[in-house]
Amino acid sequence: MELPERSIDEWQSAFDSSEWTSTSLCERLLDRIDAIDAAGPNLQSVIQLNPDALDIASVLDQERCDQAVRGPLHGIPVVVKDSLDTNDQMMTTGGSLALVGNYAGRDATVVRRLREAGAVLLAKTNMSEWGYMRSTRACSGWSSRGGQTRNPYVLDRSPLGSSSGSAVAVAANLCGFAIGAEVDGSIVRPASANGIVGLKPTVGLVSRYGVIGVAEPQDTAGPLARCVADIAVAMKIIAGTDPLDAATASADDNRPADFRDALRLEALRGARLGVARECFSPHEGTRSVIEQAIDTLRKLGAEIVDPIQATTLPFFGPLELELFQFGVKTNINAYLAEHPNSQVRNFDELVEFNRHHAAEVMPFFQQEFFEMAQCIGDWDDPRCVEVRSELRRLSRTDGIDKALAEHRLDAIIAPTEGSPPFVIDPIVGDHLLPFGCSTPPAVAGYPHITVPAGFVHGLPVGLSFFSGAYEDAKLIGYAYAFEQATKARRPPTFLPTVV
Repeated sequence: MELPERSIDEWQSAFDSSEWTSTSLCERLLDRIDAIDAAGPNLQSVIQLNPDALDIASVLDQERCDQAVRGPLHGIPVVVKDSLDTNDQMMTTGGSLALVGNYAGRDATVVRRLREAGAVLLAKTNMSEWGYMRSTRACSGWSSRGGQTRNPYVLDRSPLGSSSGSAVAVAANLCGFAIGAEVDGSIVRPASANGIVGLKPTVGLVSRYGVIGVAEPQDTAGPLARCVADIAVAMKIIAGTDPLDAATASADDNRPADFRDALRLEALRGARLGVARECFSPHEGTRSVIEQAIDTLRKLGAEIVDPIQATTLPFFGPLELELFQFGVKTNINAYLAEHPNSQVRNFDELVEFNRHHAAEVMPFFQQEFFEMAQCIGDWDDPRCVEVRSELRRLSRTDGIDKALAEHRLDAIIAPTEGSPPFVIDPIVGDHLLPFGCSTPPAVAGYPHITVPAGFVHGLPVGLSFFSGAYEDAKLIGYAYAFEQATKARRPPTFLPTVV
């Protein structure tokens, strides 16, 4: 089921010229989802289709005929992660059978802004169940409701991360762009593994209202797309202050008028970039791709500081996991308290549901992380307050802030992931190398963008840029200049295994 890969701007031109309509595009995408997501390569990136999508597209087409175009997203099909509330005929389940029947009755703020801007909500996407937080050895992209999402480049390889369905849907050209959500790596890691662009915004720049979270200081929603320009368009719509999320109080004061202004070919000229060598793994293929990327950055005018001090970016291990134990219980309890349609009413009932439906919910791995979370205090527990404070000190004052100041850096660069995607293994779980760079900016709440850098045996490798708070637009500019110089991305071909 062939369909041209086009940017948001290119689809707008096709709509304006009447080459395509939003309705005809949505029809083709729904056919493509049926052909290669639900069948064929069986990507399983979509967890539920929106039965109203074609009606919405038809209304938007009529608005275009009436010269009432709402903006750059008018008529563009978008998919969102199954952790975002939608006020329609689609459920919000976090990938869990325990939440089947949970019709939110409201839109997450991000979803509302997309609708108001004229986007067509086409579907919801599969994800790692409960954001990868149920077990200590989960399998990326698997949920009891949606099954196993597959990497479209090599089908037996992991899609990585919690927002796996969103990333795969974008990579396989099943939508215009997608919205994911991240606590640590859940946007950038699947973006890297599936050969697309992903932005984890500064925490507080994009509203989390109506999004199932894990740990408030790190949670954020963010866009995934096939090109950097589409990330800028999406951020123009979804970023901003929301009275329903106190963390966004200063968002309007810290966002640019238009993120698209950062899309400059010369954006890297004079930029001072530090190489975080401690994020590099021994994997020779990944290292080779990133070394070539660093050479390209130099040629584009960047000043490379290599390496920055090896102790600059501490890794947090058990301390971050402890935060997640406090956070996952608190966040799920808060979410369920506001959703009376859910068949479980609190975290304890969720754990009990899983026990009673173990054959369907836990065929491969258990819920030991949930059970550990049951045994500790709530979010205001003194130990949780201490953990949050220590993580902020390590990641900001003694981490990224220190690195940027001591080396006079504009941003830090590193491979997004330690290796190309590994083989899907539901029995053992993910085969993660202890490398990559998602954790420091995630813990700090700072922006992080990944952009395709190359391939190893047909598997994508991403290059990361991260910096201080509200430097999102600057990072978009750097990623754009690199993307336009390299054109590293290529569409997936659905190989059954690595040849």
